[in-house]
Amino acid sequence: MKQALGLIEYKSIARGLAAADAMLKAGHVELIQATVLCPGKFIALVAGDVGAVQAAVERGFNFDPTFAVDRFVLPNVHPAIFPALTATTPVEPRGAFGVVETIDAASAVVAGDTAAKAGNVELLEIRLARGMGGKAFVFLCGELAAVEAAVRSAENRLAEEGVLVATAVIASPHPDLTF
Repeated sequence: MKQALGLIEYKSIARGLAAADAMLKAGHVELIQATVLCPGKFIALVAGDVGAVQAAVERGFNFDPTFAVDRFVLPNVHPAIFPALTATTPVEPRGAFGVVETIDAASAVVAGDTAAKAGNVELLEIRLARGMGGKAFVFLCGELAAVEAAVRSAENRLAEEGVLVATAVIASPHPDLTF
């Protein structure tokens, strides 16, 4: 069961890939995503029970600390995070739209988890820093009040870390607005 999500970020693609391998060999975790991000960084996300994810993240981060940039473990992760990370959410956008833009991939995952737990919203996508100069974003929808609450909750969570770029809530999106 996917109870936790863990991420490592490396400033070297080669060393990040080797660290991701070390993560998978550290315990019983599932690789959710291992990919190159702008500008030439590498991230690996794994899921599993909390203890296994913590062990895998520590092993991956400490594999080569010279190139390691960041890491985190989110225990009790909201289940909507997983399809949002792969843009396979089975929900059509409806109601109000919310967007949370962050300076890095790790912050977007945290923002998505925070927003999903804050209100009755649907996470549509968490796009991680590909072709966006290192930035990332969370795209969600739902009833206006729920979207506003979810976006505000993510803003509050990220503000203390200084990783929030901007947010937007579109109360009544034009029918031709697609993303």
